[in-house]
Amino acid sequence: MSPQFLYLLEVILNGLMAGVLYALVALGFVLIFKASGIFNYAQGIMALFAALTLVGIQQGQIPFAHLINATLGTDLHDFGWNVPTLLAILLTMAVMVLFAWAVEALVLKHLVNQEPIILFMATIGLAYFMEGFGDLMWGSDIKSLDVGLPSGGSFWLEEVTMGWAAEGTDYYGMYIDLLDVWATMIAVVLVIGLMLFSQYTRIGRALRAVADDHQAALSVGISLRVIWVIVWSIAGFVALIAGIMWGAKLGVQFSLSLIALKALPVLMLGGFTSIPGAIVGGLIIGVGEKLFEFTVGPLIGGATENWFAYVLALLFLVFRPQGLFGEKIIERV
Repeated sequence: MSPQFLYLLEVILNGLMAGVLYALVALGFVLIFKASGIFNYAQGIMALFAALTLVGIQQGQIPFAHLINATLGTDLHDFGWNVPTLLAILLTMAVMVLFAWAVEALVLKHLVNQEPIILFMATIGLAYFMEGFGDLMWGSDIKSLDVGLPSGGSFWLEEVTMGWAAEGTDYYGMYIDLLDVWATMIAVVLVIGLMLFSQYTRIGRALRAVADDHQAALSVGISLRVIWVIVWSIAGFVALIAGIMWGAKLGVQFSLSLIALKALPVLMLGGFTSIPGAIVGGLIIGVGEKLFEFTVGPLIGGATENWFAYVLALLFLVFRPQGLFGEKIIERV
């Protein structure tokens, strides 16, 4: 095989892995939108807050340490112990469930049957509150996150793919980051699990019933408040996994919340109400931006990955606003 074809194959594989991670972030939006009709602007901040909490628990950091030090003149930083990764993840999940309960009790229950724009504005306020609260609780410095996943290139893959190239060519094998491979496998398992949960479990059917008609769901005994706590807890779990994967890859920093912006084109392509649409949209965006950067980027100066997804989403909004799998809304005037 020619080196050019092998480079193209490497770009596609990396695009597919990035697309799975985009889909994972988009799933948090889809789950909440399907169950409550709310576009959760705070989903990216939830991923950041979950990652910050996980690192803080892992490292035994004292919450609000710099606030306590500034107020009392102390010099506290940590408890002096490290928490095992699995226990830290479970404790962080408990924090996200507590957060879901607080959102329902303090925000959502007061906004039942309000206009969608009011609910959307509430999630914007929630996002800014969580960002400031996370900064106050854990600090704003960049943190490294290690959950035991391997990273770096696979020497075995490089050696194997090196032999695929034609003799006499300067090709040194494919570079595939092992962290991306593990993140992709975990994301695939989670995505499949969420699809099965939504389709075949009693709670999943209740979620879909609430999404179709709040009043009808209430009339058959489905508790809207319980469903909202469950769906925000699931979205918190998805945010935790996304925060772990992106935090391990890029470091836990406040720019991590911007990954939610890349999920918006994914939702526009796949549809805001479709779990399969989030998956397909993520793969299209992931592969599309890598291929565009590889083929067209050098001709126009590069850095096309920053805007390609939004241009593609704009085209979809013009010609198919409901996305590939979204429901077409027809209103009588």
